[in-house]
Amino acid sequence: MKSIGFLSFGHYQDVPGSLVHTAADALTQTIELAVAAEELGVDGAYVRVHHFAPQLASPFPLLAAMGARTSRIELGTGVIDMRYENPLYMAEEAGAADLISGGRLQLGVSRGSPEPADRGFEAFGYVTPEDATDADVARQKTAIFRAAISGAGLVRANPQTAGHAGALAIEPQSPGLDTRIWWGSGTRATSKWTGEQGMNLMSSTLLTEDTGVPFDELQAEQIQVFRDAWKEAGHEGTPRVSVSRSIMPLVTDADRRYFGIRAQAESRDQVGVIDDSISRFGKSYIGEPDKLIEELRSDAAIAAADTLLLTVPNQLGVDYNAKLLESVVTLVAPELGWR
Repeated sequence: MKSIGFLSFGHYQDVPGSLVHTAADALTQTIELAVAAEELGVDGAYVRVHHFAPQLASPFPLLAAMGARTSRIELGTGVIDMRYENPLYMAEEAGAADLISGGRLQLGVSRGSPEPADRGFEAFGYVTPEDATDADVARQKTAIFRAAISGAGLVRANPQTAGHAGALAIEPQSPGLDTRIWWGSGTRATSKWTGEQGMNLMSSTLLTEDTGVPFDELQAEQIQVFRDAWKEAGHEGTPRVSVSRSIMPLVTDADRRYFGIRAQAESRDQVGVIDDSISRFGKSYIGEPDKLIEELRSDAAIAAADTLLLTVPNQLGVDYNAKLLESVVTLVAPELGWR
């Protein structure tokens, strides 16, 4: 059994062929897709977070709205770039959204992926100290955020107004949220750190390292490094691991029109440079359901993960993406033992 969710980048643009012309379209359609996905039995609705781009950005109003319209499906991010965040205000927003959803948030956080803006987080008021890296700042903010949602006292109380002289915690608190934080990892080294820290692991279709082995095998190695580090650190419980994939079953004429031409071009890994690092991009799975089942059977990382996030072409609208999810969960997933 696997938990299967969708991951939306939330693109919007007023161009021919798109059904998502405005930010309002992107927000409302993401909510509607979460509702439709829940009705189909899909387990999760996740959103990407980007800044200075026509995509979904500040996630918590959206997550709260999704939580108010659904009752069972997990709601998450993949990922929040912590360089842009005030960790205490984020803890307040996350606590409120989690309470509205009844404790269903699964928050992916990290240093983030490359952004359109050149050091855009500095415009938000956050400048990396000269003796630190952007990764250092993201980790430091994550530590503060995790302490805040765990109920730690973070500031001294004013005895004249609080009635005591102890330390005050962020409010509201949502019990259990601290166990549902995932770190978006792109390397074996950061996956090891994630396991040591006791967070869940979120790995996408991009790894910012390349050893020459196929993407799924490198990602499976990353997952094993994470689990070994978790165990060695002595954390309780069983950590969760998610991987993202583009899986497009060609079932209808519309499927073939939209994606058939891409099947050959995206059927293999690609290697490129991201942030001055040689990176490996995972292939897309596009084809008839029987063909996809055979290909997916050999994906080592999907086999190792407990959660699979399906990237969706959100600009094609709610109806199309709901049918895409239905094709995966009814035609592909059962044959692979995921359902």
